[in-house]
Amino acid sequence: MTAKEPEDLTRLFVERANAGDVDGMVALYAPDAVLAYPPGSATVGREAIRAVFEQLLAHAPRPFPAESPLPTVRYGDLALTSTRPSDDTGGRVQVARREPDGTWLRVIDRPELPPE
Repeated sequence: MTAKEPEDLTRLFVERANAGDVDGMVALYAPDAVLAYPPGSATVGREAIRAVFEQLLAHAPRPFPAESPLPTVRYGDLALTSTRPSDDTGGRVQVARREPDGTWLRVIDRPELPPE
């Protein structure tokens, strides 16, 4: 299943993480995507993102909770999505891009913003 709308990306990520599907998680990202994780660093590209997610799934408790999306902001083929995390870490923010086939992929992902 692919993301038909930018809001689908968060739901699909949680579903795939709970299924232990690293390949499916990585497929939600553009080949040159940037993941701002670990905090203070940038992980660039699907292979590097795969390594982060393999570690995440090996050590994170499951199930991953579904988080309610905040309103999406769109600008042409770009969309800013975010959620208020259930673990109260402050916020999660992503930029998604509509691909030529009409599906959406994450191009920038900041999974945690520190609370103020």
